[in-house]
Amino acid sequence: MEEPDFWERGDEAQEAMKELKSLKDSFEQYQSLKQQYEDMETLIEMGYEEQDAELVPEITQMMNEFEEYFDSVRMQTLLHEEYDKDNAILSLHAGAGGTESCDWVSMLYRMYTRWAERKGFSVEVLDWLDGDEAGIKSVTVEIKGDNAYGYLKSEHGVHRLVRISPFNAAGKRQTSFASCDVMPDIEEDLDIEVKEDDLRIDTYRSSGAGGQHINKTSSAVRITHLPTNIVVQCQNERSQHMNKDKAMQMLKAKLFLLKKQENEAKTAGIRGEVKDNGWGSQIRSYVMQPYTMVKDHRTGRESGVVDKVLDGEIDGFINEYLKWKATGTPAGSEQ
Repeated sequence: MEEPDFWERGDEAQEAMKELKSLKDSFEQYQSLKQQYEDMETLIEMGYEEQDAELVPEITQMMNEFEEYFDSVRMQTLLHEEYDKDNAILSLHAGAGGTESCDWVSMLYRMYTRWAERKGFSVEVLDWLDGDEAGIKSVTVEIKGDNAYGYLKSEHGVHRLVRISPFNAAGKRQTSFASCDVMPDIEEDLDIEVKEDDLRIDTYRSSGAGGQHINKTSSAVRITHLPTNIVVQCQNERSQHMNKDKAMQMLKAKLFLLKKQENEAKTAGIRGEVKDNGWGSQIRSYVMQPYTMVKDHRTGRESGVVDKVLDGEIDGFINEYLKWKATGTPAGSEQ
């Protein structure tokens, strides 16, 4: 039996080191939770013994911090599917509504980038198309970090915004829609057959925030898979060849997920994320007028602080989705 070559051994070593780091991080999280709990317990006992009411605010703050950290750790225990650990490729597309919907896409783009920053994740723009007057018509980003796809798979679907339109002089309420597509950035070579005859490949000039060669070369690539009408595009790499390779990787990942979903539907049915990714099947509503509320229509999770949610505080919704997906039962709502 031949020994694995240098590169194969290197890959195995990297995987082993990655797994070792994950186990070490899990142990440190447990130790941190245990220490926080013990510190809080000690402070409560001191408060009782000394009848010191001034310790109550400090204990309350410690309890809030403990619950927040506990929830973040619990979220990680729910990430056990095959590609949960991978980086995520997230695409946002404006729905019907012109400038209003493009502005909504820019708000969602900010929400997800702020969320990624809070997690310590990096964000790389792969494709960007500005709106005709304002906002973003479509944007695709790669979010890199541990379990990025596992967290963000909860965001796949249609997002609905209700507000007084800043683009309407009459000050009327406007409803806007944007679709969010999320897939894992699968680096391995997937066993997916893609026929050349099934593809339409277009090139165009890079533009917007993701363009490396703005108005210079037609390096950006758009690939349409004709049998499924799946469209992927990339403009951020240094050459047309690299953009094509990245787009093909994205296409194979989408086709792989589609095949996987079809197989699951045949055997057990899919309890679901979005049965029809069209307008009217929204997964979450963000209402800014006449009242303020964000509601996830799958889990029942609610929050009255829309501004904080749009500033990237979406872990509560992600956590609820993961619990709902694992058990089928939502665990309540946040007022």
